[in-house]
Amino acid sequence: MAMIPLTRVQLATVVTLAQAGRLDVVPADLGRAKAFLQRADERLSQLNLLTSVTVTYDLAYDAAHDIGEALLAAYGYRTVNGPGQHDALGRYLRAILDRPPGDKAARSFDRLRRKRNQNHYEAATVGAADAASAEQVARDLYAAVTSRGIVP
Repeated sequence: MAMIPLTRVQLATVVTLAQAGRLDVVPADLGRAKAFLQRADERLSQLNLLTSVTVTYDLAYDAAHDIGEALLAAYGYRTVNGPGQHDALGRYLRAILDRPPGDKAARSFDRLRRKRNQNHYEAATVGAADAASAEQVARDLYAAVTSRGIVP
């Protein structure tokens, strides 16, 4: 299956992110995209072995982040180093995964990011429902990215 090209609207949104200094334009790298998807797949495969909801949440979030990095690499983008990288990734996910099957998961990524930050920087509690939601978002993002023709 060939990769689905970006629509004019998707491309315009991504160009705006790049012009705002949130993304760098780099050569598309399907090898890098594949490596990120393989990492995400490995993380997802380990979730059912965990007993800690906090660790489960973190691993699911990391998988979702890897999936976003795969999507960036496949189309020739990279987040700019520094504060706001995860926010920029979330904006990119929403721009590209703007319809089913990934639109809901893309919109949920930012909620996951905020919860992760609260947990990491404010010692906020992560519950079982949060962990289950993070896992589902990561799995839905994975399905959406692979449905665009980006495969591990």
